[in-house]
Amino acid sequence: MPIVRCEKCGTKNRVDEHPPADRIAKCGKCGAPLAGVTTAPSDKPITVTDQSFSQEIMNTTGVVLLDCWAPWCGPCRMIGPVMEQLAAEARGRYRVAKLNVDDNPRTASQFQIQSIPTMLIFKNGELVDRLIGAQPKPAIVSRLSAQLAAKR
Repeated sequence: MPIVRCEKCGTKNRVDEHPPADRIAKCGKCGAPLAGVTTAPSDKPITVTDQSFSQEIMNTTGVVLLDCWAPWCGPCRMIGPVMEQLAAEARGRYRVAKLNVDDNPRTASQFQIQSIPTMLIFKNGELVDRLIGAQPKPAIVSRLSAQLAAKR
């Protein structure tokens, strides 16, 4: 995590490299917004862990596409570039995240991930759709678009 000095009080603050789009980085001491900290949506998928899952997925407003994968999985490696493309194309409409199921068994178990790749779509912190197996990009985009258009 990068460290940013507050211009108002001089306190050093650790800042999340990929802050949620709806959050502004503020000084932990005086509460002033931290200058030079971008809160623009990331053009890369964010990495989610068991520890960060609640903050990054469950407490996020809007649509999040979570790719559940493992480094040894061939189909997962095929989907990786598609996730990168979707993140680059998101422009703040949705977020793309990745969860390594080998390193994060608690979250994988919570959502009963039994086959990978599995892509979970969350809307306002609620699981709303699940895609299992390597899917073509148009199929993923179609499911994302359906959730973006839904009035929930």
